Amino acid sequence: MDPLAHTLVGATLAETRLKTWSGRSTPMLLLGVNAPDIDAVTMLIERDLSLGFRRGWTHGILALIVLPILLTALVVVADRVIAKLRGHEPTAQPRPLFVLAFIAVLTHPVLDWLNTYGMRFLMPFDGTWFYGDALFVVDPWVWLLTATTVVLARTSTRLSIVAWVILGLATTSLITGFEGAPAATRFFWCGGIVGIVWLRTVGHWQLHLPRLATACLSAVVTYIIVMIAVSQLSEAQIADWLKERNDSPVEIMASPVPGNPFRRNIVVADSEHYHFLELDWLRAEPIRISNRAIERGPDNAITRAALRDPRISGFATWTRFPVFAIEQTDYGYRVAISDARYSQRVGQGLGAAIVELDHELNVR
Repeated sequence: MDPLAHTLVGATLAETRLKTWSGRSTPMLLLGVNAPDIDAVTMLIERDLSLGFRRGWTHGILALIVLPILLTALVVVADRVIAKLRGHEPTAQPRPLFVLAFIAVLTHPVLDWLNTYGMRFLMPFDGTWFYGDALFVVDPWVWLLTATTVVLARTSTRLSIVAWVILGLATTSLITGFEGAPAATRFFWCGGIVGIVWLRTVGHWQLHLPRLATACLSAVVTYIIVMIAVSQLSEAQIADWLKERNDSPVEIMASPVPGNPFRRNIVVADSEHYHFLELDWLRAEPIRISNRAIERGPDNAITRAALRDPRISGFATWTRFPVFAIEQTDYGYRVAISDARYSQRVGQGLGAAIVELDHELNVR
């Protein structure tokens, strides 16, 4: 999920009374929900390094222990330094803070698993990717539900009100300005924003923030469970549709789309091709072909040699639906590689690369 979603989840957790467990509880929760994304620095170094490293070491089972320990030490030390400078007693308690850090860090890989990008829960012991295929990486309903309590709790000053207004305008511009967003999504988003403003104006719920925060998080969990079920039902429906046409898919991915829980972009892999469909439960004919099929490309010595290129080792680790296009050249072969999750054209999209090989299949 995006950083805003993670941050709002952490802030909402704080409002469920978790912030009363210890001094510095809220900063700990906010740090914890974002800490695994420290691997984002690899994006500044090299694209392929990022593909191979992200959602691995800092998101896996070992990180669930290491990161809370490091965060607890950081917050406790910072609290003691601040207390000394201000001349009062430290308020941070290590044990409650460690538990809060663990809860916060745990939410991050769980939310990231919900996307089509994937998660490696078992790193560094096992690099297997797991896919939830339930939520788009930016989900407006998660934003709305997790922002509700936080806005009510954090608008006590003019500066905070201005900051939330700016954020609200920015996110509204993003949601309503997105070309693919249906009218219903725009309507319900704007209705949600108006609802939050109304709650803030009335003021009643500011006296019951822990209850509201718990209700909002419960709604998020329910929404996630429903979206997981929707994706699984979508895959089953597509499988039945293909069976009626005597097609034998190897794998089906029902990819969520922004802001529309009733529609899925479908990738179907068979032995030779990737097929692209669209499933929309609000249409009379829910399933249609959205784009022409593309060849997967051969699984042969040439493509295997291309994947051994150290310059795309990250892609080779990360790819789920690899696409290969081989072109013979005077000096050997040119291999275009991409992933059908993120592009319906060969050689384009996230992670796409070109590998040059000589006649002996050595990387040039």
